[in-house]
Amino acid sequence: MPRTVGILIFDDVEVLDFAGPFEVFGVAGKRGEPERPFHVFTLAEKAGPVIARNGLSLNPTYTLQYAPPLDILLIPGGYGTRREQHNANLIAWVQKQANRVELLLSVCTGAIILGRAGLLEGQRATTHWAAMEELRQAAPTATICPDERYVDNGRVLLSAGVSAGIDLSLYVVKRLLGAEIAADTARSMQYDYWAG
Repeated sequence: MPRTVGILIFDDVEVLDFAGPFEVFGVAGKRGEPERPFHVFTLAEKAGPVIARNGLSLNPTYTLQYAPPLDILLIPGGYGTRREQHNANLIAWVQKQANRVELLLSVCTGAIILGRAGLLEGQRATTHWAAMEELRQAAPTATICPDERYVDNGRVLLSAGVSAGIDLSLYVVKRLLGAEIAADTARSMQYDYWAG
């Protein structure tokens, strides 16, 4: 049974923040196997188009209300997080999911949403280099790690900005499925940066 990976999208989400991890989880696994190890999809608060950064129009697979049970939830960043961190319905949904999922991931300023949801208390955290002060305000008890590309707190994992979400996702693949599959995934994507 594949793990379900839900990736939240919202207006002004950073494209690579969600698309990079979507690609990693979407292509992970051995070629020719009948079933992939992950079933990855997008989620949004409401049905209808979501307008990502630079005008990319997206249609979410599910709304939050009708999402299937999640094994992994990924919260990307982008300018939209500045608005969504004050969205009480979204924050409550993230808090509820955090109690259910196997892993909770954030990319870039998605960390601010986790902070506002109270999910980073006493945790190590990182975000985009330009948003460290915002993260400190959202998660005052977290240990901010500005020089880390990604951090692993066990169930809660966070990455720095934009392309770092690819590295975090490959790390999660390695943690769950092993180094060989993670390396094969990076090779398949021709992502030479990742060293494992």
